[in-house]
Amino acid sequence: MKHLFIFRHPTSAIRTKRAQVAIEFMVIVGAVIFFTSLLLLAIQGSNQAKTYQHQNIQLKEIALTIQNEINLASKSSDGYSRQFEIPQTSGNQEYEAIIDLGVIYVKTTNNKHSLTLPIAETIGNINKTQNNIKKINGQIYLNQ
Repeated sequence: MKHLFIFRHPTSAIRTKRAQVAIEFMVIVGAVIFFTSLLLLAIQGSNQAKTYQHQNIQLKEIALTIQNEINLASKSSDGYSRQFEIPQTSGNQEYEAIIDLGVIYVKTTNNKHSLTLPIAETIGNINKTQNNIKKINGQIYLNQ
């Protein structure tokens, strides 16, 4: 009977084990990077949604401030006069406020956010920052 013995060199077993450990380490590191990336993307998506919602709220507050001031003037008696302020920006966005045909239209300059609210008929335009509103002979004047 012939027996064939194959002897492996002891260093080849060590090399194989080291290679396996290196591959396992790379797989674990890759999985950690993958799941960390997923977590960061989820957080970013949540922050974008909150920022969008916050921008809508700020724009709505500006529009409601203007609407409330005009409504207050329309319900007041002749001779009513008042100053009020609105912010120059809505959060970190520039915006426009336009009064036309019994509505106030407020929108960001990038057109991502807008709001239209009904108001009493008003003569004049809205200014960012300081505004003067008056009621003379039943007519509301804004910055006139």
